[in-house]
Amino acid sequence: MTIGTKEMKEDTQQTIFDSCSGSSLHDYKISADELKEELSKFDLTENQSKVYIFLGKYGSKTAPEVCRALKIARTETYQLLAALQKKGIVLATFGHPIKFSALKLNKAVKTLVNAEKERVKSLEKNEETIIKLWDSIPEFLKEKTEDAENRFQMLEGSNPINAKLKEMISETKNEMIVLGSEKDYIRLYHSDFLDNLTTKKCQSKIITSCTEKTMYIFEDMDKKQIKCMSSNIKDEICFVMKDSEEMIFFTKNDSQSLQNISAMWTDSASLIYSMKLLFDFIWSSSKPI
Repeated sequence: MTIGTKEMKEDTQQTIFDSCSGSSLHDYKISADELKEELSKFDLTENQSKVYIFLGKYGSKTAPEVCRALKIARTETYQLLAALQKKGIVLATFGHPIKFSALKLNKAVKTLVNAEKERVKSLEKNEETIIKLWDSIPEFLKEKTEDAENRFQMLEGSNPINAKLKEMISETKNEMIVLGSEKDYIRLYHSDFLDNLTTKKCQSKIITSCTEKTMYIFEDMDKKQIKCMSSNIKDEICFVMKDSEEMIFFTKNDSQSLQNISAMWTDSASLIYSMKLLFDFIWSSSKPI
């Protein structure tokens, strides 16, 4: 799509990234925000994605032009462009001034996917070596009994969080319960969490603040397992609980990209009991979808 209007000129008017609700560019901003979320799955930071999208949709630019249009500090702009070049998805000219351009999206995605495949292959090759080294070291001060309660683990970024959620679903014996806002469920939807939950076919209860616009998220799920929370309850909490034994509690920050999202896993009996009581209370006052 090419739009040749004065409104799209970054030197005189706003770009799609800073457009306001109601402007002709706002719909494009929504799509760009969703695209940034998707690109974060390839370990691109929010600003790296922003620069890549800008170059891809606005054409070749110099570093100062990128800096001014996206309102990013000059030093950071050069760092972002260098990082994107290392990833192989931004190209630079030999001329003066140097201009930067984005690789076409289909080629950029292939480049990122292939880089990730090579990284995984490298890790798989090292697996046997790492295990041998680990086994070669004796256990010195391991206690005979370990307290399995009141543990917690901080998780940073979408990959470790998604891996933990997948593990929890696979080990579920009785029930999974989930509470979150519309944006939380969009993130869970794009992480395949809901698909994995459906495939597991375990008993589940879901409380959401999703609107009709985003109810497509639950189209393959049993609607009896889903309720919409009352509008007088603030959707400031998001957590996933397995069998009332362990849970992941998301740090609430809707401005975070997938790459920067954080959460806490715990099996603390007292905390889980408290959150289960909260869930049951909200469930009883919520309406079926």
